[in-house]
Amino acid sequence: MDLPAVWLRDNCRCAKCRDPRTGQKLFDITDLPDPITVTDRVEDEFAVHLVFGPDGHRSTFDRAWLHENQPGRGEQDFRVESAKDLWPSIDPPVFTWGGPELPWLESVLCRGFAVLSEVPVEPGAVLRVAESFGYVRETNYGRLFHVRVEAEPNNLAFTGLPISPHTDNPYRDPVPTVQLLHCLENAVEGGETTLVDGFHAAAVLRERDPAAFRALSGTPVTFEFADRDAVLRASRPLIGVDPRGRIREIRFNNRSLRPLGWSAEEITEFYRAYRVFAELLAEPAHQVRMRLNPGDCLVFDNTRVLHARTGFADTGRRHLEGCYADLDSLASRVEVLRREPLVALSALFAGAGAQDYLGEEVTQAEHMLQAAARAEAAGAPDHLVAAALLHDIGHVLPETGQHHDEAGAAWLARWFGQEVTEPVRLHVAAKRYLCAVEPDYFGRLSAASVHTLSLQGGPMTAEQAGEFAAGPYAADAVAVRRWDEAAKDPALASPPLEHFLPVLRRILERAGRPG
Repeated sequence: MDLPAVWLRDNCRCAKCRDPRTGQKLFDITDLPDPITVTDRVEDEFAVHLVFGPDGHRSTFDRAWLHENQPGRGEQDFRVESAKDLWPSIDPPVFTWGGPELPWLESVLCRGFAVLSEVPVEPGAVLRVAESFGYVRETNYGRLFHVRVEAEPNNLAFTGLPISPHTDNPYRDPVPTVQLLHCLENAVEGGETTLVDGFHAAAVLRERDPAAFRALSGTPVTFEFADRDAVLRASRPLIGVDPRGRIREIRFNNRSLRPLGWSAEEITEFYRAYRVFAELLAEPAHQVRMRLNPGDCLVFDNTRVLHARTGFADTGRRHLEGCYADLDSLASRVEVLRREPLVALSALFAGAGAQDYLGEEVTQAEHMLQAAARAEAAGAPDHLVAAALLHDIGHVLPETGQHHDEAGAAWLARWFGQEVTEPVRLHVAAKRYLCAVEPDYFGRLSAASVHTLSLQGGPMTAEQAGEFAAGPYAADAVAVRRWDEAAKDPALASPPLEHFLPVLRRILERAGRPG
């Protein structure tokens, strides 16, 4: 791995360079020699050991850390379009309040929104939802605001008029990044909620009309709100991009846009682009429409997802309670939950695990659950039941650049010891081994498994088989492999993941790593 010496030295993890309590650096960049060189390098299976010149400083880097943080992967900005799942239309992702937290938070982060059902229909409940992942952001509308018909409204949201797709509070800097709307009552004709993925619409605009995209992303406009108690203004482009040109924010609200003060030519070009973008946002194919019922709480990214509503009679009873929160707090909560192994595993099984499994007749999750059930039925110890359950976890991880056996073992090593991770890492090699030493094993492989065998190197040679069999985890890997191959039966009912969580907890507790 050829990495810049200055990057390696700046990221040294030793106790002289990092506070062991906080993980923060104990030096400034100006404290480092210039230039820096690597004068000695020793590598083993798990780490890279370096000596730097000219000062002789020694550093050890874990291979998994180097892989996860290697240069070239790009900056990990969760706010930009490349970190999102863009959609022109989508079935609203609905989750039950009080159920697993991570899936709905990830939905807000990646898809831009989530609907929580069964939130208690009582005043202030929306604040508890916001406080479950962060802090409520108070504005001139208060910590909690009511979306209902008011006798003297200071905003059209507090009438029964239809509202077109928009960003809330575009006149603030920064704009509130998360909005929550909790339905307490909705007994009117109309009043349906509409959502639009502004990132997707902006990406379509960039492809269809690059000049319009440049006009809307390159020139700031001013939004304003004024009443007797507040005068708020912010100047930003309608489409915000980062220095690399990636879409990072949509700020769109026709009700709050101040008159433009540019030249006539600039104004003409802006309005042409503005109209094209507004027409895109209004296309039914780009909109998701839903009716919020009592107990439903809509949580969405206000810097990405535009929201609207159809009109309704002022005499109708429609009452939503709302509040604002921050996307960075939500993203932080996601990362904290992902560090908890059983939460992270549950999310993977429920998410990517529901996808097809390499052409087999079962999903990826069903396959792993069947393998674990086979191991349990065979009376296998906890660590082998866990290895059977998790052997293909690498298939449902985000793209890692590694083969799924290596990727899965490396990811599991955060929490599990080698008695679990080594059978996972070796289960592909075990297939190649069995095909070499058991003449009839190849004939028992599924068609998909035969195909992947050809990509994995085919049966081992006699020399390779001997080396494999001599390894300390060969027998466990072979056992996992046999359960793996028998776990592709669409007619076989297997226990849910929750059945195996006590097994994982026992392993984690024995290792001093509570799940």
